[in-house]
Amino acid sequence: MGNESGEWIMYGVDWNDPECIHTVEEAIEYINEIGFLPLFKNVIPGFSLEERTVPDYWWCDDPEKDPWLWRAIIAGRHDIVYDKFFDKKAGFISKKWFPVFANYRRDGYDFDALYEDGKAPVRHKKIMDNFIEDNINNEIYSCDLKKMAGFGKDGEKGFDGAITNLMMQMYLCNCDFRKRINKKGLEYGWDVAVYSSPEHIYGYDYVTSCYSENPQDSWKRIADYMHDVYPVANEKQIKKVLG
Repeated sequence: MGNESGEWIMYGVDWNDPECIHTVEEAIEYINEIGFLPLFKNVIPGFSLEERTVPDYWWCDDPEKDPWLWRAIIAGRHDIVYDKFFDKKAGFISKKWFPVFANYRRDGYDFDALYEDGKAPVRHKKIMDNFIEDNINNEIYSCDLKKMAGFGKDGEKGFDGAITNLMMQMYLCNCDFRKRINKKGLEYGWDVAVYSSPEHIYGYDYVTSCYSENPQDSWKRIADYMHDVYPVANEKQIKKVLG
């Protein structure tokens, strides 16, 4: 997605193009095949869901055709993780590749150890304290999490930035998009992002299964794979999007 002369432009393919992804099931199959994929166009040509879908169907509100709705469906299924993983922008990482990214991006640290070593700010800890392993509230609406972590008018600032940084470090992800529930138990309003930890979705042992590997070796696996599947991408582009 680009902005040309103040107008947002979607890039993609025709419905009959052999590279076109037509359904959410095809999107899931493709993401699992590739391993990881940004949602929108970026500096690596062809490396996005946007560029393999029909531009006119974005935000058409038809779950059969709308890739914007597919992202919510994919997030809720949990066989692929969705969030701001690519240069602080949205995208998908398959279950297979998640531990590799987690080891590299976390530099082998669980969050508590990261904080104890002085490598994470207090505002990040206030968010992550709500996702401790034995906490029954492991899936939290974004609006509720903001209050629970003490952000707001008279509290901590920079909630959205903190969330994005924790996503980039692979400590948080979108586990679903849901409507809120009122006191009568009825749904209302727009769908809201629901956050969780990857450990809640896949289990601690799986998420940390690459911790025995040097984080730079994990990065080499990612970069080498990108050179194989997207040979058009250079080192600078790969580092920008995936680093």
